Amino acid sequence: MDHALLYVIFICAVAFVFDFINGFHDAANSIATVVSTRVLRPVYAVGWAAFFNFVAAFGFGVHVATTMGKGIVYEPAINNEVILAALIGAIVWDLLTWYLGLPTSSSHALIGGLIGAAIIGSGVDSLHLAGLFKVTAFIVLSPLVGLFLGYCFRMSISRLFWRSSPKSTARTFRRLQLVSAALYSLGHGTNDAQKTMGIVAILLFTNGYLGPEFYVPRWVILGAHTAIALGTMAGGWRIVKTMGMRITKLQPVDGFCAETAAAVSLFGTAAAGIPVSTTHTITGAIVGVGSTRRLSAVRWGVTFGVIWAWVLTIPGSALVAALTRLFLIPLN
Repeated sequence: MDHALLYVIFICAVAFVFDFINGFHDAANSIATVVSTRVLRPVYAVGWAAFFNFVAAFGFGVHVATTMGKGIVYEPAINNEVILAALIGAIVWDLLTWYLGLPTSSSHALIGGLIGAAIIGSGVDSLHLAGLFKVTAFIVLSPLVGLFLGYCFRMSISRLFWRSSPKSTARTFRRLQLVSAALYSLGHGTNDAQKTMGIVAILLFTNGYLGPEFYVPRWVILGAHTAIALGTMAGGWRIVKTMGMRITKLQPVDGFCAETAAAVSLFGTAAAGIPVSTTHTITGAIVGVGSTRRLSAVRWGVTFGVIWAWVLTIPGSALVAALTRLFLIPLN
């Protein structure tokens, strides 16, 4: 086996490690509401989320993967070192924010990594500005959409069940929250696993292993979903507390509304091929649900701390990737 192929295999392995860490880091997004409302124990919740993360491999397309592979950085600027540096930048940022208990976006960490590595390698002209505009616009839009849908769903449920007793409503939504958690985990899997698919596919394509046309091989799809599902099963317990308990207090009906709102948003953006942050979306939905009681029900100090972490994600991971790319230059 020649050295070039071994290098590609190594970078593929790093990509799947990132996907595992993505699932590990973002497990809190999938299970925080269902755990904090005590609908499921943590060990059962991660299994439930991991199963639907994997099931998302079947039937949801690869639109986001195509955007990641060809819509962020122009193809001539992409080489093995750029991809490896981007992955390392994203991994370092994910581990740092996990340690700090901050629910940041693994998607934006990877995008930031691509940006930093590409600029060092080929300059600012290597960036696909239209694709970047779409991604950065949804840094703002995805939590706002989640917030709006979460607020609307919670208000609608309040009107529909206003005659029901609190005990009856809680019993109903403890069951329904299993469905909403499954839907959200499907959305999480179909959106986040596709980022790694896109990276692996463009790696294979630029090295000549896919032929003349870019596509995502089936084994890459299954590998990415397996890695993110295993990462979800490992769990990111530090972030569960922030997502499920510190932003606002949740009841089963609140968890159902937040998860359903986030799932609807994620299915829509995945169909449009927009690599949004599942973290941003579910956080916005939780804030929207909490604000239906009263604005003071949301712990805005915690929320603004999370938002600052979002703002720093792309430049932070870009900086790490840029420094890594400088170190990797002698490997060309």
